[in-house]
Parts: sequence; structure tokens; C-alpha cells
Amino acid sequence: MPMSIGSIAVVGSGEYLPSMLELESLLISDGVANGKKPIFVQLATAAGRESKDSLDYWKRIGQEQASRLGVEAYFLPVFNRADAESEELVELVSNAALVYFSGGDPNHLANSMRETVLWKAIQENYYSGGSLAGCSAGAMFMSAQVPRLRLSNKPVERGVGLLPNLQVIPHFNMIHRWIPDAAVRALADIPKGVLLVGIDDGTSLLRRGDSWSVWGSGLVHVLNGDSPRTYQHLEMVPGI
Repeated sequence: MPMSIGSIAVVGSGEYLPSMLELESLLISDGVANGKKPIFVQLATAAGRESKDSLDYWKRIGQEQASRLGVEAYFLPVFNRADAESEELVELVSNAALVYFSGGDPNHLANSMRETVLWKAIQENYYSGGSLAGCSAGAMFMSAQVPRLRLSNKPVERGVGLLPNLQVIPHFNMIHRWIPDAAVRALADIPKGVLLVGIDDGTSLLRRGDSWSVWGSGLVHVLNGDSPRTYQHLEMVPGI
């Protein structure tokens, strides 16, 4: 019997790369088992303000991964909020086994997708058994608010609110090199009752059914709550 909700993965880095093939295969298999079609929908919206070369890169590696998986890839040209209001794209996500948001700017992604026609269709697909994944920015925008990792006078950007009790810092094993106080800033902004997790490169926090676990080569770091600690491949992560 199909589950009432799909599997979901929030990923530190590595979307569409061979090292993440097993995870993406698992997500697609879960979607197919729930009655969805073997279609891999890819959205590079978070990179929507980058160059054509950058967008072409996301499209190319996504199609290469879909070929390795033996499924059809739909790269949706959704690069801003106006694109996400297109009714024509709804049908392309409405029965897909996996919808995956790649990396870039999480604030742009959240502002582009929040409360749009396309995001509502993606949620409906997820709630009816389709798998959903987001890497880096694609993981950050799923919270009620996007974690603020840099000093800024701007208001915190609202996320899409799909995972209201969770916030993600991606690239956690590397981010201190780029933003030395990223975790401190994120902890200062974290709302009460929300778990802040750091996810290493090549690693995912994965929910299948009612349980969250770690998949991949690195660690998931729980940074607040009653028992901050790290979790490794296949360990269950409680409290989310």
C-alpha cells in the first residue's frame, strides 16, 4: 500500500553526482513504489541569477545522472518567481517519482518558490507519495525561515515551511573555511523548538516513513536541543 507521504532528503552537497547515485536511486524507487512514474524532475532555481554556463552545467549533470539511473529527466526552466507561476509546468511534477532542488542562493530560491503554483504542485506530489530532495540551498529553503549564515541587516527570508522544525547548514565540514562564524550566526537566529543540523558534503539527512537517518560518507551534526551530537551513515537521528 502506498505511503501517504513521500521520502525526503536534505543534502549537504553532491547532487546529481555519481557518488550520490545510490541515494537518488533509493528516492526514485520509493516514489515508484508509491505509484509515481520513473521521472526525475530537476530544478536549478537557486542558481537562477547565475550565468547560462552555470545553468547548462546543472542541466547536463542532472541528465547524466538520470541516464545512469535509467529514468527520464525533466529539467524545468524555473529561474525566478514568475517562472514558478506557470500552470504549464504543473503537469510535469504532478506524478514524478523524484523532484530535486539543486544548490545556489537559498534566499532567491525561497522567494522564487514560496506559495507559487509550482510549489503547491510539488507539495501535493510529495504528500501523495513522490520523493523530494534539496541540496545545499535546496535543503535550506525547506524550513520556515532560511538560516542566516552571514552578517546581514536584511530581515530573515521566509522559507517554504515544509520542514518547520528543522534548519540546515550544508557543507558543514567545509563551511568554516568560507564563513568562519556561520554556525554561531545560525544559532543566534534559530527559533524556539527548531533543530539546527549541519550536514557534511556528500551526506544526507533522509526521512523514509516516520524515521530520519543519515546517508552518505560524512556526518550529520545536531547543533542545539537537549543532546547535541554527531550521527554517521545509517544511524537514526531522533528529535526531528
